[in-house]
Order: sequence, then C-alpha cells, then structure tokens
Amino acid sequence: MQFERGIDMSPMETQKTSAKPAVSHPSVEMVRVYRKNKSAVMGLFLFLFILILTMVAPFFYPVDPFEMMGAPAIPMGESGFLLGTDYIGRDVLAEIIHGGKATLAVGAVAALATTILGTLFGALAGYYGGRIDIFLIRITELFQVMPAILLAMVIVALFSPTLMTIALAIGLASWPAVARLIRSEFLHIKKEEFVLAARSIGTGESYLIWRVILPNAIPTLMVAATLNIGTAILFEAALSYLGLGDPSVMSWGLIISNNREYVFDCWWAIAIPGLAIFITVLSISLIGDGLTDALNPKLREI
Repeated sequence: MQFERGIDMSPMETQKTSAKPAVSHPSVEMVRVYRKNKSAVMGLFLFLFILILTMVAPFFYPVDPFEMMGAPAIPMGESGFLLGTDYIGRDVLAEIIHGGKATLAVGAVAALATTILGTLFGALAGYYGGRIDIFLIRITELFQVMPAILLAMVIVALFSPTLMTIALAIGLASWPAVARLIRSEFLHIKKEEFVLAARSIGTGESYLIWRVILPNAIPTLMVAATLNIGTAILFEAALSYLGLGDPSVMSWGLIISNNREYVFDCWWAIAIPGLAIFITVLSISLIGDGLTDALNPKLREI
C-alpha cells in the first residue's frame, strides 16, 4: 500500500506553520529601538543625572550662590571649596548647582515657546496651502532672515532682562525652523487616505488639523522640541555672556559672564560652567538622535 507523502504533518511542523509573529505595542518597540542606541541611553542617564542634581542638590548644599564665602580665586579643592571660588569669593559649586536650575528652566520654556509658535504657523500653512500658506511662509522667512541671536538681543534689550523675557526672546527667534518642519509634515500627511476619509464624512477642519493630522506629526515634533532645549541653553549662555542675562538669578551663562575678565586668575570659574553647558547640550543631542531612531517605524521589527 502506498501513501501520499506530504499530507500528514508532524506536531512540530504544525506548530511552526501555525505560529504567528509576535506584535509588540508601538511604545514597547520604541523603547527597544532606543535601548539599542547606547549613546542615546548614555545621554538620557547623563541628562537625568544633571536634572536630579540641579533639583535636589540645593537642599543638601544650601549655600547662597551670590554670597561671598571666602577669599577670591581660591583654587579647586583648597580651603574646603570643592570647585574653588570665583573672582570675588563666591562658591563655584553653589553657583553651578543653583545656576543649573535657571539654565534648564530657560531651555525648557524657550523650547515650549518655539514648539507652540512653530506648530501653529506650520500646521496652518501646511493644511490650507494657497494664499494662507504663502502669507504664513513670508512671515516665517521674515523672522528667518534675521540673525536669531541678534533678534533675541533686541527683544531682551527692549524689555527687562528677566528669565521669562530671555526664554520668550529665544522662542521668538527660533520658531521658524520648527514651522517649516511641521509644514512639510502636514503637506505629506494631509494626502494620506485616513485624512481623506475623515474629510469625506464631514469632519471639521479644526478637528482634522489638531486631532487627526497633528498627532501623526508628534514624533517629528518631539525630536525637534528636544533639540531646541539644547539650542536654547546655548542661546541663554550667549546672551548672558554679552551682558543681557538676568543679574538677579544665577545661571551657568551668568557665571561665565561674571568671570570672563579674570580668566587667568580663576579659570575654573569659566571652565566648569562651560563644561556643564557642553555636557548638558551633548546629552540632549544624544537623546534627540535616539528619539529619531526610536520614532522611525522603518527601524521597528514588527
């Protein structure tokens, strides 16, 4: 008796053919892809360390950063000062700890202002197109052709140089790049089938813009907002160095500005806050690179 081969399958073969690839939640896949980027993970831990240090350390080291604690220009590690003193005897460690909070706050508020303005202009221009697009793009180009640092300087000089003024000035000077990015995303997404289907059933334009299209542009917006924090920190340091910082609030840029004329007497009072700015901006850039990969669907193994 002959039997046809290939009709019966072993249990092992049946299990293999019936097995389906496991599909993870997008957030799980995003974390997995992000974790594969070692430099991005390092940047995240580094930034969290800086953030926790600036938030918690003032409670354990309650030294007034504006108070003269010792002789001027005491080197690092001498007379009980871990990071030395500046040109008038203020504790550099206290300045770094307290100044980090103001610097990070300016970066966060400026990035938020940049994101809101850029999203508003970019979304309306990309969705409506036509004359509205041309009008909004001309406004964007008007801000973009002016040097950002010069525009921020003018705004801060016209108003009182408070931290909020500095943050808003940085936001007003930096939003055009975000607007162009969001506009390009809207021009692409509004042609997708799910947007056309939502429009065909009578969905309102406001709902389409902010509830249908914008959520699909969030990944790109998140990366841009993250990188804008680092850019804003550099802007704040530049403005403070030029004498346009808030003299009543200690920040890393203000520390550099105060000690710039005494670089040969107390170089550590300039090098240490400069290093803090460098490490913070570097960590934010690494986080942005990691988010770029993690939010890219092509890199997810689904």
